[in-house]
Formats: sequence, C-alpha cells, structure tokens
Amino acid sequence: MRKIWLNPFRLLYCLYALTLFITGMLCILPFVAIFSLQGAGKGGNRIYHFCRWWDDAWLFLVGIRIRHLSPEIVDPARSYVFVSNHISYLDIPMILQGVTRDTFRILGKAEMARIPVFGFIYSRAVVMVDRSSIRDRSRSVRDLKTLVCDGLSVFIFPEGTFNETGMPLKTFYDGAFRIAIEMQTPIQPMLFPDTYDRMHYSTIFSLNPGSSRVIYLPTIEVAGMGPDDLEALKERVFRVMEEGLRSYGATWIKA
Repeated sequence: MRKIWLNPFRLLYCLYALTLFITGMLCILPFVAIFSLQGAGKGGNRIYHFCRWWDDAWLFLVGIRIRHLSPEIVDPARSYVFVSNHISYLDIPMILQGVTRDTFRILGKAEMARIPVFGFIYSRAVVMVDRSSIRDRSRSVRDLKTLVCDGLSVFIFPEGTFNETGMPLKTFYDGAFRIAIEMQTPIQPMLFPDTYDRMHYSTIFSLNPGSSRVIYLPTIEVAGMGPDDLEALKERVFRVMEEGLRSYGATWIKA
C-alpha cells in the first residue's frame, strides 16, 4: 500500500530529474560543439571537464550523495585501464565521479549515439563500439590503445551490457585486459554497488535519491604479462570484483 501512495511522488521526482538532465544537456551542448572542433586531445579533455560540471550539479540537485571509498589507491600521475560493474543507467554519471581526471576516455555502446541531442554529446566524448561486430570491437581496441599510447587512461565496462543475471557479474569481454597487457598499463577496478538501488536497469522512472558509493579496489599490475596471461588476468579481476560486490552488499545478487 505504501508503494502505491508513493508512486505519484516518485513520478514527479523522476520528471524533475529528467527536466534537470535535459536542461543541463542543452546548456553544455554549445560548448561541446565548440570543443569538438579543437581536436580529440585538448577538445576532448574540455568536453569531459564540462560534462563533469553537469554531472556534479545534476547528482546534487536530484539528491544522490556520492561516497568515495579508498580513492587514494589511484595515482593521478599514472595511466590506468579503469573497469567497473555495469547494472544501471546511473553507472554512466558515476563514471565521472569515479575517474576524477579529464585525461581519460570511455568505451561506450554505439546505439546510445542515436538519442537526440544527447547522442551528439556522447559521440564526441566516447570511443564508440558496436559489440555485435567483431570487426568493430577490434577497431575500438585499437583506438583505445592509441589513447593509452598518448598518456590517457581509458574506462571500460568489461561486462559490455547490463548484468541481468542475478549474479554479482556477467561474463567479461577480453578487450580491457588485452589493452592492459599489450600497453603494460595497470587495471584499476572500481565498484558501483548502489546504482541498482538508485535506478533499476528496467526503467529510468525507478530513480530515487540516496547514497551511491564509488569503491576503489586495489590496483592490479600487469608488468611482465604477455598474451598467454590474458585469461588468468581476466579471471583475477573478475574474482576480485565479485568478492567486492558481495562484501559491500550489492542487493541484486541472488546467488
């Protein structure tokens, strides 16, 4: 009964959050258009800088409080392959809370670029990939390796899409781990254990205010690893993240 009475208020809150999101998007759109003409390096960094302002303001205004646990693990002077779990649309704004530098790029799903207005900003900020295409996945890995070569960090959801299995994680793709080994760049695992509770993956109208943690797990070094170590590295990161999600009480875990 309580949930029935709360539904109209939840709807009003979600409409308020959506209006704020669209307003912020329209405010930064001209800047993104200008910065996209300045090249993928300096222009890209400026796009991320403005997107982070938008992200900070939106999360504050919708009442989502970010808690960082063990951020001192990340060395601002190093490049990383950042990875995290993926179970909610809210994971996207959480990336900018977890990676607090502008010199990084996100691997994102190509279909998101089809969303009006947002798609324009998105396409200028991420390295897009069509995961259904082996050729496109290979191209995206090459693009990300080039970025790491240029001294940037990269962020990848190794699960690829939302985890709807009821398990802590779904099977990882190879890309993040291949890049880490070939570029000899450490893996930095992070967890977003509360985004499922703040916004269920089934609908954006499940958004609700509250706390959302960014948890930094110990950095995993890859120095000296080669292609034959890929599966072992992938399994090690999977195990560390799985144990972390269980210990931090991720509520979607059913088994």
